[in-house]
Amino acid sequence: MEERQAMISVRKSNGTMVPFSAEKIRRSLMRSGTTPELVDEILNELYKQVYAGMPTRTIYKIAYDLLKKSSRPAAGRYRLKQAILELGPSGFPFEQYVAEIFRQAGYSAATNQIMIGHCVTHEVDIYAVKNKEGNIVECKYHQLPGTHCDVKIPLYIQSRFKDIEWRMKEMNDAEQKEHHGWLITNTRITEDATKYASCMGLKLLSWDYPAGKGLKDVVDKSGLYPITCLSTLTRHEKHMLLEKELVLCRTLVENPGALSVLQLTRDRQEIVLAEARLLCEGIRKLELL
Repeated sequence: MEERQAMISVRKSNGTMVPFSAEKIRRSLMRSGTTPELVDEILNELYKQVYAGMPTRTIYKIAYDLLKKSSRPAAGRYRLKQAILELGPSGFPFEQYVAEIFRQAGYSAATNQIMIGHCVTHEVDIYAVKNKEGNIVECKYHQLPGTHCDVKIPLYIQSRFKDIEWRMKEMNDAEQKEHHGWLITNTRITEDATKYASCMGLKLLSWDYPAGKGLKDVVDKSGLYPITCLSTLTRHEKHMLLEKELVLCRTLVENPGALSVLQLTRDRQEIVLAEARLLCEGIRKLELL
């Protein structure tokens, strides 16, 4: 059965055709904390439904719906990529989310900082400090799947970073030992972009880069899931929370009163909090690049 289905080509979000990969779906399901038995059940159902030219988004939607029937927390972890896409339409919630990741890794982090460069003044998405090491972070949020950051993005970010670093060296800031520039995005980065960043010393964090340490890995290891992972909330309710600058499931667990803005019934509030608690299990400190 698997050999036959592997010969079927399915359509990615960018329009390209690729062989159907049950193994890729299996890995995603296992990463969500699903049991091997449930993974086999879901894959068996997918084998019955997949067809040539089927959008990969539809395949993952079927898998998500099947998973949600058995485990909502596992379903929330499984749809992490889509959940981060739902942090839009503006990039501000994503910037807040990334700042929380830095804080979990032991940094102090502030968003929307105005920093003076040697040539011009810059608005920096995040300025994070740890052990006298300054990190100037630019977040590139994309709401559409299949979008990539090409080499123009790190070229632009590196030039801004060097301008700010130049000014800081002129000021002889004894509080900072060194500075690093960052590009963090929720989608993928092209090969040229990674080559340029590596050559220039610009740190990168994308959905799947660096290998094994990408954004998806960071979130899975830290347990810092966004509220958009919660299947017990509607999209409108999630956006209401995001407008109040509430981006983490952990915030709801630590401060259940934050849900009052949604005016949920007591029973529904408990259901939401129960899912959030399960998603947050195993939160631990991070080591970023």
